[in-house]
Amino acid sequence: MNDYSAATASPCPSRSTTGVWARVSALLCLAIGLVTAIAGAWLAALGGSPYYVVAGIALIVDAVMLWRGDRFAYPLYALVLVGTLIWALVEVGFNFWPLAPRGDILVPLGMWLLAPWVVRSFPTARRPWRLPLAATVVLALVVMGVALARTNDDLSGALPTRIVGALPQTDADAVPDDEWHAYGRTGAGDHFSPLRQITPDNVGKLKVAWTFRTGDMKGPNDSHETTDEVTPLKIGDTVYLCSPHQKVFALDAATGKQRWMFDPKVVDDPTFQHLTCRGVSYHATPADAKTSDGAPAPLECRQRLFLPTNDGRMIALDAATGKPCDGFGVHGQIDLKDGMTVKHKGFYEGTSPPVVTRSVVIMAGAVIDNYSTNEPSGVVRGFDVYTGKLLWAWDAGAIDENALASATHHYTANSPNSWSISAVDEKLGLIYLPMGGPAPDIWGGNRTKEMERYGSALVALDVNTGKRVWSYQTVHHDLWDMDLPSQPSLLDLRTPKGIIPAIYAPAKDGNIFVLDRRTGKLIVGAPERPVPQGAAPGDRLSPTQPFSDLTFQPKAHLTDANMWGATMFDQLACRILFKQLRYEGPFTPPSTQGTLVFPGDVGMFEWGGIAVDPYRQIAIANPIVFPFVSKLLPRGPKNPPTPNASHPPGSENGVQPMYGVPYGVDLHPFLSPLGFPCMAPPWGYMSGIDLNTNRIVWKHKVGTTRDSVVPIPFKLGMPMLGGTMATAGGVTFLTATMDDYIRAFDVTTGRMLWQARLPAGGQSTPMSYAQNGKQYVVTAAGGHGSFGTKLGDYVIAYTLP
Repeated sequence: MNDYSAATASPCPSRSTTGVWARVSALLCLAIGLVTAIAGAWLAALGGSPYYVVAGIALIVDAVMLWRGDRFAYPLYALVLVGTLIWALVEVGFNFWPLAPRGDILVPLGMWLLAPWVVRSFPTARRPWRLPLAATVVLALVVMGVALARTNDDLSGALPTRIVGALPQTDADAVPDDEWHAYGRTGAGDHFSPLRQITPDNVGKLKVAWTFRTGDMKGPNDSHETTDEVTPLKIGDTVYLCSPHQKVFALDAATGKQRWMFDPKVVDDPTFQHLTCRGVSYHATPADAKTSDGAPAPLECRQRLFLPTNDGRMIALDAATGKPCDGFGVHGQIDLKDGMTVKHKGFYEGTSPPVVTRSVVIMAGAVIDNYSTNEPSGVVRGFDVYTGKLLWAWDAGAIDENALASATHHYTANSPNSWSISAVDEKLGLIYLPMGGPAPDIWGGNRTKEMERYGSALVALDVNTGKRVWSYQTVHHDLWDMDLPSQPSLLDLRTPKGIIPAIYAPAKDGNIFVLDRRTGKLIVGAPERPVPQGAAPGDRLSPTQPFSDLTFQPKAHLTDANMWGATMFDQLACRILFKQLRYEGPFTPPSTQGTLVFPGDVGMFEWGGIAVDPYRQIAIANPIVFPFVSKLLPRGPKNPPTPNASHPPGSENGVQPMYGVPYGVDLHPFLSPLGFPCMAPPWGYMSGIDLNTNRIVWKHKVGTTRDSVVPIPFKLGMPMLGGTMATAGGVTFLTATMDDYIRAFDVTTGRMLWQARLPAGGQSTPMSYAQNGKQYVVTAAGGHGSFGTKLGDYVIAYTLP
């Protein structure tokens, strides 16, 4: 027998036949195998996939064979890769992004083993023994290439183009087509401009017309949640907007030049849970106007703006000069903390603009989340639009809902509040309040039936008296902060039975509830369905919750196969975390074990709302899908039952003390150890809805990783904060994604038509107006503190050249 025959016949070559790179490869394989096997055994013990423990053991065996120079090491590694491919394809199919972390360690290691310097240090790894591994690596790369080409998380379709409806006549006076008088353009909250100059054919030619910088940046003593969420107004030839410190600016609509600025002197305070201003409200005095006392309306401030502040004030300003309207309240302002039992600065904040009718300005407000059982009331109040006189109050937690504050009566502490933007139908005389829940949000064993009645409900009040007309609760005994975060949208819905005055209320859980806005009766079904039970000790649960037939809520429950991460190890860690949490689908109750809340409490919908085209009876939405973790923390030395300096207010994420109840709570996004989302993408979409059929017609992921941890523009479909704006020209605009872009889409198909870089994060909602015959699109780009986007102070207008 010759030397070659003897060498190839030996089943166990000597150690001296392997070089340094073979030994390095063996150590790499051993380290990967040990981590995978140990963590895989942990996952398997929790009931997860057994793949990791099997693969880990195989890798350990392979490491030993590599170290010893065994020629079967290469075929064994090929077998591990083949098994991995089969397992991955069974779990997620040809879907690139979920596939990627399943092979991003093992495939490169296979390529490493085939590198010339490794092969040369491994004399027994002759070509016949390397071929299976080489073929498997090529197969893996082909599979990933096919997956990249085939991955399509989108839904394609075309919305109807036929004009079947008209603008709902909900305001006392019609808003001119070229203006934008309220947060959603009108009191109907449809975020829709009837302008048609910008179209799918020419939107790609948009250029910056002007840029304005407010100079209002986050300071060292400001809240982490410092955000620029404003939607400007346009009245006449002037644009009005506010900045995070509630400074108000008036700009020339054609040039962006500043006409005046008002500073309410909000003192910096890092304990503010929010520092933002979503907008101001506008009122024009009618010719025959009178005050609530019957006197003629004052001559001052014939056009006025209303500004809510973070320190609990509401200020009336002359729209022409920016000076306070001296006859309103006390020299132009009223204290919204009047009548409260708790007046701590920052605990009651006006972050959203009030609703303004012909004679009443109606103010709700935000109450600090999850701090204690001793917080301000969520009372909603109506004031004389000229004098600031209190006309009525509606206190959702009081036995007498309309009792005014007096020397012997205060508004109910911790009662449900309406922190977002309301809609109004002045023809019906109703304001529609999207309600939050009573504080604290995550434990409700102490809530009274009065506290529960209107939590997370849509409530209609008479604008002149504050009397409740109807209410519809979207979540019963809400323990997930799944409130109504968005301004409702009003539409005169064309049906075979005639026109129905409808209201659309997007909820954080992904449902869109559709009701007759006259009566509160459902137009689109929302059957009650059983939900998981087993509340924390001392709490209780509703046996059922309503699920709208118009919904973006994912139909399938999450499994560990849905877990993601930056690497195989990251994904494995996410699988273990997932299996350690309690999760039985939507409305799984909070627990000391830790509960996966999906959709997460940041919401599938947020304050940006939806855009509704009343002519075509369609809507554009930008839902996000992102899980959170909610873990109840029993009281102890590090979690005391009463307030102390260790847990000041100031954040909605992390440990929330919830003083006064048996638990604190830790709320945070469901992230991997490396800070990547534990749920596979996409996380954000643009979507088109046919409101006549209640069908989601198209849905396309939107947003890239360009301005995130990985600064490469992978189009994953990113989380976002802010809303869409649609136009009669057939174009919808969005700036809310985590990457710094403004984008335009074809309303009919959702196809992206144009995008441009923003100088900072665009977590706001655009608006549109016309001036001197030109249509403009305006957005704020100031970033969002807790969202992690770049901060700035920009307001940018775009127009056609």
